Amino acid sequence: MTTDAPPPLEIDTSKAHPARVYDWLLGGKDNYPVDEAVGERLPAEARDAARQNRQFMHRAAAWLAGQGIDQFLDIGTGIPTPPNLHQIVQEIVPTAKVVYTDNDPIVLRHAEALLISSDEGVTDYIQADVREPDSIVRHARRILDFDRPIALSLIALMHFVTDEQDAHGIVRNLVATLPSGSHLVLSHAASDLYPELAAQVTAEYAKGGIQLAFRSRPEVERFFDGLDLVPPGLVTATEWGAPETDTAPEGSGIYAAVARIP
Repeated sequence: MTTDAPPPLEIDTSKAHPARVYDWLLGGKDNYPVDEAVGERLPAEARDAARQNRQFMHRAAAWLAGQGIDQFLDIGTGIPTPPNLHQIVQEIVPTAKVVYTDNDPIVLRHAEALLISSDEGVTDYIQADVREPDSIVRHARRILDFDRPIALSLIALMHFVTDEQDAHGIVRNLVATLPSGSHLVLSHAASDLYPELAAQVTAEYAKGGIQLAFRSRPEVERFFDGLDLVPPGLVTATEWGAPETDTAPEGSGIYAAVARIP
C-alpha cells in the first residue's frame, strides 16, 4: 500500500460521523458512544440497508473486475470491513490498482493497517472529502492512469451531500475526468420507496448532527445523466446482480446502479 495523505486530524468523539455509524450498523467496533447512540435510535431496517449496500458493492466490484476493469477510485470508503473492494477485485485481477478516499481520520488509521495490496497490484489511500473532488482527482492521478478505464465507486455516499452542496454537480465533474469505457458505481438511499422509514432515519441522523439528503428515483437517475446504464439499470440494491432464484429479492430502500461512460 502507498499513502500520501496529510497528518491525521484529531478524531472528534463528541460528534457522530457517518463512517462510524455505518460501522456500528455493520456490527463493527470502531465507533464511539456518540455514533452508537445514533445507530440505536435508527429502525432495524437501517442495519439491513448497510448490509445490502455492502453486498451490492461486492457484486458490482466483482462484475467490473470480471469485465477487465483494473483501476478503481472508491470515495467514501468507510472503516474497512473484509472483504474490502481491493480484496474482491485483486482476487480476480491481481494487478488492479485501488485508490480509497474518506474524510474520517479513524478510517485513515485503519487504512494504514488493513488496506494491504496484492504483490502485483497497488492500494492507496487519501484522506479527503468528496466535496473537494479536485484534490481527490489530483492525488488519484499519481496512482491511476486516467487514459484508461476507471471505476468510480460512490457507495451510500451522495445522500450525505445536499443539493445546496451541489451533489449532482460533484458527481458530474468527477465523471468528466474519466475516459470512455470507465464506469460509475453508485448506491443511494431512497426517499420514495419507504417514505415513513426514510423520514425517521433522516430525523434520527439529524439529532446526531448529520444531515441527510435522501432522494427520489428521478433525482437518483440524474447522477447517471449521459451514461449508459448496465442491465438491469437503476434498481434496488438487492436486485442488482442478484442470483436467479425462485425467491424474490429482499426488499430494500436503496437505489443502486452501474453505468458505463460512453
